[in-house]
Amino acid sequence: MPANESNDGSELWDAVDVFLSGKLGTTDAILEAAWQASAHAGLPPIQVTPNLGRLLQLLAQTQGAKRILEIGTLGGYSTICLARALPPGGCLVSLELETRHARVARKNIKRAGLQKLVTIEVGDAKQLLAKLVANKTAPFDFIFLDANKDGYPEYFRWSLRLSRPGTLIVVDNIVRRGAVIDGSSSDANVRGVRQLLDLIAAEPRVSATAIQTVGSKGYDGFVLARVTRLRPAAAGLRRGRRKSESRGQRSAAFAS
Repeated sequence: MPANESNDGSELWDAVDVFLSGKLGTTDAILEAAWQASAHAGLPPIQVTPNLGRLLQLLAQTQGAKRILEIGTLGGYSTICLARALPPGGCLVSLELETRHARVARKNIKRAGLQKLVTIEVGDAKQLLAKLVANKTAPFDFIFLDANKDGYPEYFRWSLRLSRPGTLIVVDNIVRRGAVIDGSSSDANVRGVRQLLDLIAAEPRVSATAIQTVGSKGYDGFVLARVTRLRPAAAGLRRGRRKSESRGQRSAAFAS
C-alpha cells in the first residue's frame, strides 16, 4: 500500500484525481475561478470534479447536443462544462432551488462568456419541470440530474417527458459510498436513489447502465440512461393491432 493511502483509499484517490486532471488539462482558470467564487460565497463543496466535468462535456459533445437541461445548478461549475459542449445557437436551461446559488452561478457563467447560451430558472424543480412541459418546450438532447436525491424519481419522470428518442440522461451521485445496496436504509438520499433505480429498471423506454467512481469526492457513481422511444412498447403494439384489425375489417367489407 502506498504510504499516502489511507485505509479506505481516499487519499490515493484524491492524489490520482489531481494527477489526471493536471496531466489531461481538465481544469483551467475559468473553472478554478468558479470553484473559488462558490467557496467564497459559502456554497457547499459538492460540485462535480474537473475530471467528471470534462466527461460531461465530452458526453454532450459526442451526443451532438444542441439543447441541454440541468437539474441542480449550484455555483455553475457543471453548467460551464456542459455549456462549453454547445454549438453556436445552442441553449442550456439549468434549474436551481436556491436564489443565492443562482446568483453565484450567473456571475461564474458570465465570467466564462457563456451567458448567452445559459438560462437559469430559480424555484422548485418539480414546478419548473411541469412548467416546461406545460409550455410545450422542445425536447432536450442531454439531461443532467445533480440535485436532491429524494427528488430523483420525480425528476426522472419529468425528464422523460422532456426527451426525444436518443436523449441521454446522466444522473450523478447514485452509489452513495456503497449505501445504495442497503434496502433497509432510512436515509432519504439512499431511498431516493433506490427508487430511481427501480423506476429505470421497470421503464421500457430507456436503456441504462451505472458506473462506480472513486476520486477526490470519494466513492460514488452515476447512471447513464438513453431514451429509446417515447411510448411504452405495449401501447404501440395495441395501436398496431387495432390498425391491423381495422384494415382487415375494411378488406372484408370490400370483398363482400
